[in-house]
Amino acid sequence: MIIDVHTHAPRFRTRAEAEAAPPPPETGAPMRPDRPDPSRVTWDDHVAAMGPVDRAIVFNIAAQPPGDPHKPGMASDGIVRRTDLAQAVNDNVAGLVRAHPAKLIGFMSVHPRDPHVLDEMDRATGDLGLRGIKLGPNYQNFDPLGDDAARVFARAEELGLPILMHQGTSPVQFADLDWAHPRHLDRIATRFPELRLIIAHFAHPWQVDALAVIRKHPNVWADISALHYRPWSYYTSLRLATEWSVLHKLLFGSDWPVASPQETMDAIPHVNDILEGTRLPRVPVDELLAVVERDALGALGLD
Repeated sequence: MIIDVHTHAPRFRTRAEAEAAPPPPETGAPMRPDRPDPSRVTWDDHVAAMGPVDRAIVFNIAAQPPGDPHKPGMASDGIVRRTDLAQAVNDNVAGLVRAHPAKLIGFMSVHPRDPHVLDEMDRATGDLGLRGIKLGPNYQNFDPLGDDAARVFARAEELGLPILMHQGTSPVQFADLDWAHPRHLDRIATRFPELRLIIAHFAHPWQVDALAVIRKHPNVWADISALHYRPWSYYTSLRLATEWSVLHKLLFGSDWPVASPQETMDAIPHVNDILEGTRLPRVPVDELLAVVERDALGALGLD
């Protein structure tokens, strides 16, 4: 069974709604080097892209609560509407999942500084049926080692909710890079050892630090989303994962709509192509292909 653990819920239900929205302004460096950032995608686009996979986890990111003292960590409206609070984000995700229950598994998003965060976690699980959490410490501008985050982690561990954490770089000026560094997850996983965590994007470009974390913590994984279109980084991170014996701790993810499940799968056999004519060590493609079929639902307690 192929599980895509990393896809974003479109904020537009229909093509007409998407076309009526104003285009997002330029926000600096694009998310990937070979194409513009996607913005006007719809529910139908999401479902069509998920054709090659059996199940997909879908989510979005909740904005900072009203009156929050930190600058917004999210860019202008694109995949995410940066003013959408947790309730609106979670209602949209739940609606998409209800429309395609055999394919999709919904994750909520909450903001740790929201005074009603625990109530929203209860609503999202009990009323909406969402089964995990997506957090982005840099995009949401919260300290992952702070007390606000700890209460979210504690409740997630209590409820058995896995958390996918955006980790790694961002082109958004006010998205705090340090708060998205994977070294912090070492302390989180030590404090909450039963909490299942996914390091999104293998924490690019800090894959070395991410592999150190997944190597020591049995309930911490990394996904391979948004890696393949930077071929040198893709190769080096997976070669390091090979040398440190953590290929078995990687999960398949695409980061749709930034990349699709199909192109992410298609890239795997080509990971060593840039080495032609060299004696550099190869990534074992057969072991990497096993990532695609890995039992991600079992690993995350969602089976």
